[in-house]
Amino acid sequence: MIETEVTKTFKDLIEEVHKPGLCGSCGGCVSFCSAGELSAIGFGEDGRPKYIDENNCLECGICYLICPQIDVLDEDIKKKFNWKEPIGQFKRIVSARSTNPDILKRATDGGVVTSIIHCLLDKKMIDGAVVSKKTSQFGRKPMIATTYEDILSAAGSRFTGISGVEELSRFSTYSPTMFAIKEIVNMDLIKIAVVGTPCQIHTLRKMQSLHVVPSHVVKFVLGLFCSENFSFEASEKEDVEEVIGASLDDIEKLNIREDFIIDLKNGEKKHIPLEKMKSFVRSACFACSDFANDFADLSFGGLGSPEGWTTVLIRTDFGETIYQEAIRHGFIEELDLDQIECNKNEHERLEKITEFTNMKRNRAQKIKMDKKSVNEKT
Repeated sequence: MIETEVTKTFKDLIEEVHKPGLCGSCGGCVSFCSAGELSAIGFGEDGRPKYIDENNCLECGICYLICPQIDVLDEDIKKKFNWKEPIGQFKRIVSARSTNPDILKRATDGGVVTSIIHCLLDKKMIDGAVVSKKTSQFGRKPMIATTYEDILSAAGSRFTGISGVEELSRFSTYSPTMFAIKEIVNMDLIKIAVVGTPCQIHTLRKMQSLHVVPSHVVKFVLGLFCSENFSFEASEKEDVEEVIGASLDDIEKLNIREDFIIDLKNGEKKHIPLEKMKSFVRSACFACSDFANDFADLSFGGLGSPEGWTTVLIRTDFGETIYQEAIRHGFIEELDLDQIECNKNEHERLEKITEFTNMKRNRAQKIKMDKKSVNEKT
């Protein structure tokens, strides 16, 4: 008898990802379900994916394959992007910042991501970009930016509501980008840039590997460094305020480098050790091993650069092209160092990024082993 490979489905995701508590609610499985019009799966009140009508599931396996917690396609993606230890393939590491005062005023670091998108739109290299837009003091949602005003509204990081009315009861620094990518299908856009966290970019690269529509229109992928995102219920608001030593109403913007950085509206800046924020970290983030966004064209973060500058990992030929376009047309500027200092700073930045990568990787390995052990016992 010839054995055939069994297609794994959403039911397997429930067992392997949801029950062990590894689901990050990235939205990929729901947004790109081939039975989407039949409402086979959707989101529960807790923001997690669930069956709406299991009988309508086509059992195609797409949801399973594109989940960032499933490693079925990982070796193929690593090979395609020439992945190398410890943080993936890259051409060079630089520090840069925007030349636009309005962007710098809003940005958490050097505003490079916003300015590169501005350049891509201005030079007609893209028709739009998937970013996260501020909707209220603590509310953000994914959107497709097609103008400078759109991308300016998305600059910076603040506490973000999950979606819709949920922001009245839950706060999170995570924005579900995958929802906006789905909307590209209904728009006349053929060249898109996407800004996302490692789990979102991982899902997108899997979609491209499987040729899942509309991933084919994503031309440039801009990845954010990510140690973790934070989430808490409204009932925990006082607990958060006690830890940070300030009212949430007084927060102007947030940033994460070596610690949790808060800019208050009165101009005061607070630095909170990440360990103190541990109880508010999204549970799925503990199981994620990618800090430096290994599969992006360009990866960005403040870690390793002077205050007011962005660390940029130039990874692919596409990444090099758009970075040089932004430099050439004056949208961004690079930190000017002599060759000796440049080599020294690149080494220091690489060491710092590797340190955070190893921390996240080791943490994820331990969490997955612990979750698996508990799940097997139950």
